[in-house]
Amino acid sequence: MQSINLSGSLETSAIKYHSATKPQYRRSSRMQKQMKGLGFFFLCLTAAVLYGTSLAHASGGFNIPTGAPPSPLFGAKPFSQKMLLFEEMNSLPLNKCSDCASTLPQPNDTHSSPDSMALDTFLKEPIHPFPTEQANIVMSNPWQSVIETHTGPLKFSAIEGRPSGEYYAHQRWDEFQPQAYVQTAQAGARTNTGFRDKGQRHGWSNGEFAPGGLYHNTTGRAGFKGTTAGIEPRLHPKMPVQQPNSLWTFDGTFPPKLVVARYGVPFVFRHYNALPIDESANNGFGRHTISTHEHNGHNPAESDGYAHSYFYPGQFYDYRWPMILAGHDTINADKSDPKAGTPDGNGGIMRIRGDYRETMSTHWFHDHMLDFTSQNVYKGNAAMMNYYSALDRGNEGMDDGVNLRLPSGTALDWGNRDYDVNLALADKAWDQNGQLFFNIFQTDGFLGDQMTVNWAYKPYFEVRARRYRFRILNASVARWFQVALVNAAGQPVPFHMVANDGNLMEHAVRFSDAVLPSQGIAERYDIVVDFGQFKPGDKLYFVNVLEHKDGKGPNKQIPLDQVVSGKYKGDPVVGKFLEFRVKAYDGVDLSMNPADFEPGKKQMIPLPGFSAEELANAKHRTFEFGRANGSDDKPWTIKTDGGQGYNMDPRRLSAAPDKGSVEIWHLKNGGNGWSHPIHVHFEEGQILKRGGQTPPEWEKWARKDVYRIGDRMPDTLDSVEFAIRVREFVGTYMEHCHNTTHEDTAMLLRWDSQNPGQVIAIPTPMPDWDGVDYVETNETDVPSFKTGVTNVK
Repeated sequence: MQSINLSGSLETSAIKYHSATKPQYRRSSRMQKQMKGLGFFFLCLTAAVLYGTSLAHASGGFNIPTGAPPSPLFGAKPFSQKMLLFEEMNSLPLNKCSDCASTLPQPNDTHSSPDSMALDTFLKEPIHPFPTEQANIVMSNPWQSVIETHTGPLKFSAIEGRPSGEYYAHQRWDEFQPQAYVQTAQAGARTNTGFRDKGQRHGWSNGEFAPGGLYHNTTGRAGFKGTTAGIEPRLHPKMPVQQPNSLWTFDGTFPPKLVVARYGVPFVFRHYNALPIDESANNGFGRHTISTHEHNGHNPAESDGYAHSYFYPGQFYDYRWPMILAGHDTINADKSDPKAGTPDGNGGIMRIRGDYRETMSTHWFHDHMLDFTSQNVYKGNAAMMNYYSALDRGNEGMDDGVNLRLPSGTALDWGNRDYDVNLALADKAWDQNGQLFFNIFQTDGFLGDQMTVNWAYKPYFEVRARRYRFRILNASVARWFQVALVNAAGQPVPFHMVANDGNLMEHAVRFSDAVLPSQGIAERYDIVVDFGQFKPGDKLYFVNVLEHKDGKGPNKQIPLDQVVSGKYKGDPVVGKFLEFRVKAYDGVDLSMNPADFEPGKKQMIPLPGFSAEELANAKHRTFEFGRANGSDDKPWTIKTDGGQGYNMDPRRLSAAPDKGSVEIWHLKNGGNGWSHPIHVHFEEGQILKRGGQTPPEWEKWARKDVYRIGDRMPDTLDSVEFAIRVREFVGTYMEHCHNTTHEDTAMLLRWDSQNPGQVIAIPTPMPDWDGVDYVETNETDVPSFKTGVTNVK
């Protein structure tokens, strides 16, 4: 059997390799195992689904929360708790440790995560074993003896869950050797002990994080000055603590987590799986196997988080993120362009290769487990990541002719977060005991009935009277948002959008009506708000004006005046959800004025663009998202190039662009009132047309990785056409609907970046407790996977 080497040469594979010519791929056994032990929950919820009983808002046509009664508030009032800021998962220099020997501490039983203090002690120790180019399958899973009490005897469970051998070896390892590492464990909910306090870059002593600053007290309550120690996993102080198997977060703790990274500094993200061994120990939903996707990093495929390269409890997976600019191989090879650079820590710029126009800023990462992404992300497997660069330095006072000086702060050389704030918006629901609830028995899309920001139920946030940057992420399962900003009187407060998805735009776009466009799941909008026009004591509000009736997609935008006046009584998540309290500012606001960067004025980051020749010679591909012609019992399908509609099969190859090529992809909605935010992994695209028309201003100046399609919203429409350029790395990536209920059931496909001339596809990993095997990739179901199509209607 021959295989393709990732550098392009053919060779005989030494990897264990099973022939599997188009076998039937089934998910039912996995779902059956998940249902084990659900008891009364299973019976009640199944009855509700089978008989169409909407337990909430039935008379008004609102099935919110999906198939469940309203979430009790336990006396909690809106805007009565301080919003938690993201906690940094600190990066450390990657050095070998000669006397390290500890491994992930074992749990006491198969239904639990490790002891809290033991886990903290372990995560504080230097990384061990040292990261390697190929997966570490020499050392054994330290939990194997406990695992075998649940599974029976295993042959050998490796310490690393990354698939072994060349196919999932870190590409260009010697060239992009990691210089740093971040390590964390996905674990059951527990109280934060503050073990990351010393790793915060602000040190609780700089800017607004210093004593007397707005953020020195993390919760606004006594006993929380300069520490996260004691923060419990609650959505509000009056609400019950989440049980360990109700909530699975990074470190197992609140606040939500943030990775702070610089271009030019490759690092390993070591992700330990410290979830229960018994997959039924999940309080009704969630899967204990995980795969981590850094959305939308320019990363090699083995570190992209493929849905079928998941790993098991007790294991880790080393994701090596190179932190390079796209175009590294072909543009600015001599590092002569100062805009292609990264902060050096001493006030200067370290120049790097690549296209500065590809600089990214606001990312997030989350689980991508096949069939269980929605449940795992909803349950806590989501974090954010800020990219810093010469252009987006995170120091508004650095006037070097390159730095755009976005609102941030000045205390640190780079990465100040005083006035640069990450916001993760998500609708949630909980049961009558206050435990997180998710309906696993529906396929339209799960909706919660309560709004959270950074895992807090309708919090408040104190701001200085100056400019702020907000990095707004839609972290929901199926809910779209449309965010407006109003003052206490309900009057609109205009602002500027400066970034769309992961990318700063060419021009800032002013929203005079103070209402953002529709924001699909996983989309990020960075906006700049000027609170300097308000006096201390004033209050402002973020308001959601986008109504849902079910998970199919948004229903309509509700007029802002109806929402803020309280006249609107429909969807419970439409309304005010974040209160801003203005405080005096005695400093000097050195940040850029986004009005200076509006169209026709100065540029932020120019679009890379595509030449007329590139577009004329580009391959075309069409992808239609709908519910027809499915290949198994999953309702959601994707048709590629006019072919049959298929569910996700991780072995099926639907598209294979050559590395170095430009292609034009056409995304089409199958209709019937559904809406889909489509995410394409690995490379950003530039929208050429939306619904056959010129894209709106906020997309005209942007690069995107999530593309909304649907017929319900006037800013979305039923089709998107975009150009994409594939570079630097090869391997297996994905394209899917980011309504993660649709994704899981099973609106997801595989596409591969291939070397020019490659004739054999990379095989497909098949993980198990005993290790990862490979099977043949299916190259026959989609005949156009290599060629695309020439005629696109």
